[in-house]
Amino acid sequence: MHEILNHTLFTLGGDTPVLLIDLVTSVFGLACVILAGRNSKYNFWIGYLYTALLFLMFWNKHLYASLILQPISLGINILGHYRWTHPKKEEESSQDHSALKVSMLDWRQRGIAVLSVLVLAALWGWLLSLMGNRWFAGVFPADPVPYLDSCVTVLILVAQFLSALKKWDCWVAWLLVNITQMWLHISVGHVFMPIVCGLYLLNGIISLWNWYRLYMKKA
Repeated sequence: MHEILNHTLFTLGGDTPVLLIDLVTSVFGLACVILAGRNSKYNFWIGYLYTALLFLMFWNKHLYASLILQPISLGINILGHYRWTHPKKEEESSQDHSALKVSMLDWRQRGIAVLSVLVLAALWGWLLSLMGNRWFAGVFPADPVPYLDSCVTVLILVAQFLSALKKWDCWVAWLLVNITQMWLHISVGHVFMPIVCGLYLLNGIISLWNWYRLYMKKA
């Protein structure tokens, strides 16, 4: 299975390979975010497979912060699946009482979220740099961009958690994720994935508006 997923489909720029796992992961990732942006609970089923594919892809590139993120992402995905389909009475959508309505964070909660991202990303990046250069030197290849990898990791966790709670603000976080992920993929030599991140960015902008309309309708 490992050899099949790492099969080179074609090359970009003459010497940059695009692997089968890159293409499959991109398709599942796009399907997941498009469904989420359209307020579809089926995004979670696609998300389970997407998490497994991301784990394999990040293992190949030694991006350990992003790698470790995947089991946590799976847990958040399960939480979100439950919350979206089992709302409390006061959280029910005006259009579907079996669905969770879109809500927003207040400014205090937003400030806490921003501060949490900055502190956790700095701490995790520092730990990753120690793991690659001191604690496990010679055992595992060092993370090539520990602080950027950590920043992306923490942003994704925040965005996923807000998505699981169906907070409109999650799309603001996802836009930041898309921008930093594009930078991350370029820094480690991915060519295909930055293009996909650009598509994520476009979907995030559309979803930001779609969810705002849902919020105004209490849907």
